[in-house]
Formats: sequence, structure tokens, C-alpha cells
Amino acid sequence: MNAARGREPLRPLADRMRPRSLDEFVGQSQVLGPGKPLRQAIEGGQLHSLILWGPPGTGKTTLARLIAQRADAHFIALSAVMAGVKDIRAAVETARAAREASGKPTLLFLDEKGGVALRVTGYYPPPRFLAGIDYAAQLR
Repeated sequence: MNAARGREPLRPLADRMRPRSLDEFVGQSQVLGPGKPLRQAIEGGQLHSLILWGPPGTGKTTLARLIAQRADAHFIALSAVMAGVKDIRAAVETARAAREASGKPTLLFLDEKGGVALRVTGYYPPPRFLAGIDYAAQLR
């Protein structure tokens, strides 16, 4: 038995069932369907800042991960409730180092996990409270 396959059952079911491509992503066909502008941007590897809104479990984090994967970008996820300015600055520094080392962009995903999110504007964002949002931003 392959060692990686042996560990597969140890991952949470939700993680094992998570879509691994846009074709496996269910829902939001009005914006992610074939030929739609957001899908074309994602398939073209273009990173944009965007706000993903919806109840827990609807695929916001999964979509952000798929966008990063398609853009060949590093992915950093932070909890907006738990993260502070120090954490955001550390993420920016990590993104800068990754860009210098590999030339790859970084997608920063701020997960609201509790109803409060930080809006990222540039590298050192002022905190702004928004209800029920996750925010994905490219760090250059």
C-alpha cells in the first residue's frame, strides 16, 4: 500500500471530498460556468482581489484554494478574527520572499470564521469590520 494512500483516511471527510478542480466545483454556474468572466480569469491564472460571501460550508475557502492552484500561486490562509496586523505583515513578508525566490505570486485568504473579517487594501491594511465575508487578495 502506498504511504500517502494509507494516510488518506486520516484526513477529515470534508477535506477528502473537497473539489480539486473548477470542473468538480458544484454551484455558482452563473459566475463559474464555462465561458463566464470569472471562470475565464481563473483559468487564465489571473489573480484579482475579491470578496466571497455565503454561509459556512458553501465553498468559499475551496474556491480561493482552486484560484491559487490555477494561478500557480502560494496560498496563505488567516483567520480574520484571530489575525492581527503583525500576522498580516508576516504574510506580506512571506509573500515577498516567495516572489523573490520563485517568482510566484501569493494569494492571501482572510477567513471570517465568526462573522468579522478584515478588508485588505495594499500591504498594510487598516482593519475594517465587515459581516459574513471572506476576502482573497493577491499580495505582490
